[in-house]
Amino acid sequence: MWVIVGSYTNGKEQGGLTVLRQQGTTFERVGSADRSIEAGYVVHDPRTSTVYAVDERKTDGRGPVGPAAGVHAFRFDGQTGDLEWQGFQATPGPFPTYLDLHMQRRMLLSASHGSFEHTEQVVQRPDGTWGVEYAYDSSTVILHRLAEDGALDGIADLQVLEGHGMDPNTSPQAGGHCQSSAHAHCATLDPSGQFVIVCDKGTDSIRTYRLTDRLEPVARYTFAPETAPRHVAFAAEGRRMYVTLELSSELASMAFDPDTGAVRPIDRVSTVAPEYTGRNEPAELRLHPTGRHVYVNNRGEDSLAWFAVDPQGGLSRQDQAPVAKSIHPGLAARSFAILPDGENLLFADRPADALRIFALDPASGAARETGQVSVSAPVFVALIPEAAHD
Repeated sequence: MWVIVGSYTNGKEQGGLTVLRQQGTTFERVGSADRSIEAGYVVHDPRTSTVYAVDERKTDGRGPVGPAAGVHAFRFDGQTGDLEWQGFQATPGPFPTYLDLHMQRRMLLSASHGSFEHTEQVVQRPDGTWGVEYAYDSSTVILHRLAEDGALDGIADLQVLEGHGMDPNTSPQAGGHCQSSAHAHCATLDPSGQFVIVCDKGTDSIRTYRLTDRLEPVARYTFAPETAPRHVAFAAEGRRMYVTLELSSELASMAFDPDTGAVRPIDRVSTVAPEYTGRNEPAELRLHPTGRHVYVNNRGEDSLAWFAVDPQGGLSRQDQAPVAKSIHPGLAARSFAILPDGENLLFADRPADALRIFALDPASGAARETGQVSVSAPVFVALIPEAAHD
């Protein structure tokens, strides 16, 4: 197994991509990409041996003085682990934070979150008095075309998300203004590849698009205020999905209709232990290959927690393993990956500058830390089976 770790710049080292190779139960660092990017999300296309990574930043728009927000493509050498930069495509919309790949249709999806900052525009009202209008970043979902060789080949479609949630709200995130506009945090393909699920944490909603050569809106589900859906994980059969709710600190199970793209709720549980009382924001979630356990990382409680799933989709929190203390929920561990054999989990622990290795018990779901690899400010883990480069 090859492992590509995406990192942010942390003051000591530039952000970018680090390549590790699995050697039995250990992971050896073998190289890195020669390009500084804020690599918050990474996907691999085995058909073309191309790795795509977001550059999670806001384009300054006045020069540019610094690099633009966008997606980078790298050629991956499955013999040596080398990454060779191939190209870049800017994303209209700041802070691209998610990628998903439709390999057969040669399409790449990205979601741009946008910042929480606003601008004040002075306007004169119809009655002649003066006032202020507030403008916020656009949040976008983009459908990128891919050439046969994996090169980024322009934008096929782009959706600008509209609306906002309760503003101000009771969350301390962004001083209570984290839902002042839409914020797409994922654009996830369902297992059939026919639909794209977008979690919009700014409007407390899940938006479903039918994927053709464009993104066609077909359904929407809205949670209660101040829930903020963030990421989605599908069951293999494609009729159930799981969602992290960032502001309400919950995990939800949802029924998914593979014919219409509609979703409906099944169950919701807290992601933290009953005795925990501090601020918490769950981030990533992954479903174990057996389908019997869901894993979530908590920012605040600072844990990797696991949940049992019953046949009807009911959820129950089982236990947790500790990770490094977060600076605050926005500066904390935010992603991990489960190896295909279901026996190990790799956890990007950003505050610890480490990739933590956990052994998993497929029967109970229990996670036990077995080692670490030093990586500066890791934020995302992508897995590439050695045979995937052939």
